[in-house]
Amino acid sequence: MNHPLSAGASRFDPGAEAGRATAAILHDTLHGAHRGVVVDSPPGAGKSTLVVRAALELAAAGRPLMVIAQTNAQVDDLVLRLAEKEPDLPVGRLHSNDTDPYDKALDDLANVRKSAKAGDLAGLDIVISTAAKWAHVKTTEPWTHAIVDEAYQMRSDALLAVAGLFERALFVGDPGQLDPFSIVGAEQWAGLSYDPSASAVSTLLAHNPELPQHRLPVSWRLPASAAPLVSDAFYPYTPFRSGTGHGDRRLSFGVASDGSGPDRVLDEAAASGWGLLELPARHTPRTDPEAVRAVAQVVRRLLDRGGAAVSERSPDPVPLTADRVAVGTAHRDQAAAVRAALADLGVVGVAVDTANRLQGREFDVTVVLHPLSGRPDATAFHLETGRLCVLASRHRHACVVVCREGVADLLDEHPSTEPVQLGVTVKFPDGWEANHAVLAHLAEHRVPYRG
Repeated sequence: MNHPLSAGASRFDPGAEAGRATAAILHDTLHGAHRGVVVDSPPGAGKSTLVVRAALELAAAGRPLMVIAQTNAQVDDLVLRLAEKEPDLPVGRLHSNDTDPYDKALDDLANVRKSAKAGDLAGLDIVISTAAKWAHVKTTEPWTHAIVDEAYQMRSDALLAVAGLFERALFVGDPGQLDPFSIVGAEQWAGLSYDPSASAVSTLLAHNPELPQHRLPVSWRLPASAAPLVSDAFYPYTPFRSGTGHGDRRLSFGVASDGSGPDRVLDEAAASGWGLLELPARHTPRTDPEAVRAVAQVVRRLLDRGGAAVSERSPDPVPLTADRVAVGTAHRDQAAAVRAALADLGVVGVAVDTANRLQGREFDVTVVLHPLSGRPDATAFHLETGRLCVLASRHRHACVVVCREGVADLLDEHPSTEPVQLGVTVKFPDGWEANHAVLAHLAEHRVPYRG
């Protein structure tokens, strides 16, 4: 499939395109007539950078601002980014009463005031906290502005709980990522405009379709080898491009291949950006020992071979260290099994986690255990589009997928049987179609594994 933006690619200036989009977003946020502005951001498009810049411009304009994020880690990251940009700007970090409620790095910032009580932070230019904490805040004087970060991860009931705290808001998020998490079934609300399990953005737009909607057009994370696939497979109606071109980034190894499957798939990934290490077809337990071992071997060889990365950030080769490598899985028990296998091989410092926990993070190289590898069926959980999107979009240089043969056949044998709900917007592309698109591309970079 030709990428929607491939025509005239030589004339595409990613910096200028991103700059125009940001200027339009900031104009609508500061000067627009609507009470809300929605921004869709593909992976690595500078979403956090946009949030920080919008916060600083609102503060400079003298407009009291509250920032709502979804996790404490996201809140602390935004506080640190703001302090880096404006070390003298007073910022409030509203936290819980837990024993370890925030990143201790915030204690070193003189401009950051921390408290579990919103009243202690009154009058500060910017106050940042999680949606869960904001839901307990009561105020008679609402903030002029709010910024909702990772708005697609926020459930609509969480938005309802804080909606009375602000007059206008900027909603920023990635529509291709995982849907908001809910521990209870929400079938009884399906199709209703007030479905509490729906994302904050979908419910907001259902009631306010006239709100300005923008999108960031460039991914600065994904390389030119990855952006077309991720855009076509997961963002067909809001395409984006890589901020870099072919040849701008290179991954090389100081140690030659030993001819094994892990080494050959690493060479393929270094050359093309993608690699598929394919194990023989077999139905397996979820923590498939052979697949877990293959994942661990790929990571071990990646580090042993002295990888080095060249990119627009550094024309000189930068050593590929363990902290720039991640392993992504669908389930926590799979992640635990991979950690144990890596420990047996003496590997430390590599991030190993589920798609949910890797969401929003960035690495040079990722190794992914395919969600459908070895499965006898294709459930809604494993077919969720956002899960595969997250796993396939964390890398700056290369992604290696470890998977058992036969997933394409599995998809054909298990078409979607989810009940059709009246009034529910059909998510497109669905997991079935996205999986087929990714598998078709990976097939061109297939290396058989012989343990």
